[in-house]
Amino acid sequence: MAKSLVVVESPAKAKTISKFLGKGYSVLASLGHVRALPSKKGSVDIGKDFEPKYQILPQSRKFLKEIKTSLKGCEELYLATDLDREGEAIAWHIVNALQLGGKGKSKAPLLKRITFHEITKEAILQALSSPHEISIPLVNAQQARVVLDYLVGFNLSPFLWKKVRYGLSAGRVQSVALRLICEREKEIQAFVSEEYWSIAAVLSTLSPAAPETTFEAELVEVDGKKLEKLAIRNQQETQEIIRELEGADYLVRDVRSREIRRTPPPPFTTSTLQQEASRKLGFSAKKTMSIAQKLYEGVEIDEGSVGLITYMRTDSVNLADSALKDLREVITRRYGNEYALKSARIFKQKSKNVQEAHEAIRPTNSFKSPEELEPFLTPDHLKLYTLIWKRTVASQMEQAIIDAVAADIAARERYLFRANGSTVKFPGFTQVYIEGKDEGGEEKEGMLPPLRQGEGLSLKELRPDQHFTQPPPRYTEATLVKTLEEYGIGRPSTYATIIEILQMRQYVRLTDKRFFPEDTGMTVSELLVNHFPRYVDYQFTAEMEERLDEISRGEIEWKPVVREFWEPFITLIKEKEGEVKKGDVVNEKTEEVCPQCGKPLVIKLGRYGRFYACIGFPECRYVRPLNGNKEEGRKEPVFSEEKCEKCGSPMIVKEGRYGKFLACSGYPKCRNIRSVNRAVSLGIACPECKQGEIVEKRTRHGKNFYGCSQYPKCKFATWDKPVHEPCPQCGSPFLVQKVSKRYGARLACPNKECGYKRTVEEPQEG
Repeated sequence: MAKSLVVVESPAKAKTISKFLGKGYSVLASLGHVRALPSKKGSVDIGKDFEPKYQILPQSRKFLKEIKTSLKGCEELYLATDLDREGEAIAWHIVNALQLGGKGKSKAPLLKRITFHEITKEAILQALSSPHEISIPLVNAQQARVVLDYLVGFNLSPFLWKKVRYGLSAGRVQSVALRLICEREKEIQAFVSEEYWSIAAVLSTLSPAAPETTFEAELVEVDGKKLEKLAIRNQQETQEIIRELEGADYLVRDVRSREIRRTPPPPFTTSTLQQEASRKLGFSAKKTMSIAQKLYEGVEIDEGSVGLITYMRTDSVNLADSALKDLREVITRRYGNEYALKSARIFKQKSKNVQEAHEAIRPTNSFKSPEELEPFLTPDHLKLYTLIWKRTVASQMEQAIIDAVAADIAARERYLFRANGSTVKFPGFTQVYIEGKDEGGEEKEGMLPPLRQGEGLSLKELRPDQHFTQPPPRYTEATLVKTLEEYGIGRPSTYATIIEILQMRQYVRLTDKRFFPEDTGMTVSELLVNHFPRYVDYQFTAEMEERLDEISRGEIEWKPVVREFWEPFITLIKEKEGEVKKGDVVNEKTEEVCPQCGKPLVIKLGRYGRFYACIGFPECRYVRPLNGNKEEGRKEPVFSEEKCEKCGSPMIVKEGRYGKFLACSGYPKCRNIRSVNRAVSLGIACPECKQGEIVEKRTRHGKNFYGCSQYPKCKFATWDKPVHEPCPQCGSPFLVQKVSKRYGARLACPNKECGYKRTVEEPQEG
């Protein structure tokens, strides 16, 4: 029998670690949290100074029983959960759930807490040789976060049920993220585009021009004044300038050259990995974290199960000394001595709460190149590993050296054009990696022909271009994650779950990789901003995160922080209960009257968006889509659960010559129609026939269901939406999304023998 028991979170992690240890060790998995606050009233006893009433999770009972059985005869219990607040709390909960560590228990095993940044043999053995105690400040920070999120969710969400619609939710961080998306949409709607023009001259050092002597310069000054963006307002002004320039002489007034040295970006943190994977690979934050988790916990390669990257929930940009040594050797071997640094590059930490011992996300073995691992990884796993490997290697390479040239070209003394060009003198780290951009892609280098001061140039063409000012862009996953981090809202490890919840609640939708707020999301956000401004304030939310960091550092106690938040919060909730009327929230007055009964029309918020309705309901049932024709309102439309992929308006179920079909409610501006039963693949293999894929279909009445693409050969079908997430308990390839009035939104295993369920709540921090 093993004398030492090691407990980790996941079976994959347990499998990888067990191969590093001898017969004296047994490794078991807790499958994440073993205790949590029940999703019901009274789970936090406010009268007893916010005492949380934890309960063992039903799916954790058998794992705790297995751990307890394995502890018999064991001398040591190593708690090897993750090295962050959540991991520390899991270790603490395991001890309390098993009632370990009490006084007078002589036969109880010796409790030891160990942490490691990577799952390699050296890291595991080093951790076993230097155990420590559970960090109570970290546990308390996690408890404070859980209690705060519970108090917000279980008081603000019911308020939304009464004032908007049942089934909605609010969260301490979730609602602030929603506000960002909604406020950006308001900026876009209020934006008034303005016309402006630019003028470029296509010039050459020779006449006739040759491709290698031709370049483009932009008009930047008139009469010594710099041209602002909107200086040339219309085509008439543009043509007047062009007429003056057509017969002008073009002379090089000045040529300036300088050397630019570019430093590589630091290795990945959780946030920057999510952003770059979104930009370069098109991965969602959730997909990025799921793949990174697998790479961290272990992948089967020729030498067995091996953790390929370090811990993926980190704010640190540090690299271990051993890693820096290996990276220098890799760079020297693959690219040459001129690309390797003489001494390691140290990046400055941005996060205030980073522990120096923590590391950035990097390969556990830099010598394992993406090419070497390609046979063992799926395409998506290989893409993410390659991204991490290249970023890490590039971070320790020499700077890129760019020769930049700027030339000023005069025309008729009044006008000044400027041409910019650059050449790469030494590629440095760009030989391996170039950081992605949020807008416009990666930078492209241009070149200028050799130019001398006083040199005359021949004009090949004057090119006027019409432009219109653009509204601020809608958030992508990358820019939303970046903004949340810049504000200090939430934690990077929670962003994937926050984004998932916003979409699951149908507050926002992701179209063409951009976030669009739904009508319900706009209504909820406006209600919270108008009546609970402090609790969706960016600075207030960021300050609360800082308070949690202070708790984790042991600088303050957690219960006073919760009390300070709770007292004004619940007072405001009670005040708004009587002050806010549902009709004022979901109805908007208009100047129109009902064509059937003459009573006023209002814009109402329904389950599928906003629409016109008569205030005489139920006596008068006149309704009309918000963007529809007035004559369409004579018959109450039947809305489907689908949105138009062209304009985003709700789709209506209509009856045609060949039966029911879906038509856009935005008609006649949008004339999109399609079949009711169009199948949409979810990319999940059918659990019954294993050959087809699960596809989303619709009934004759527009209700969604999910079935096998091989129908009628395979008749698998379910009302619950499958989610591309494996069951942590039985390994089922997917979970299903269930929504009920009693339990709210949950993810559940479709395998009835398993019974795994998880409530979708405010995300847990990593």
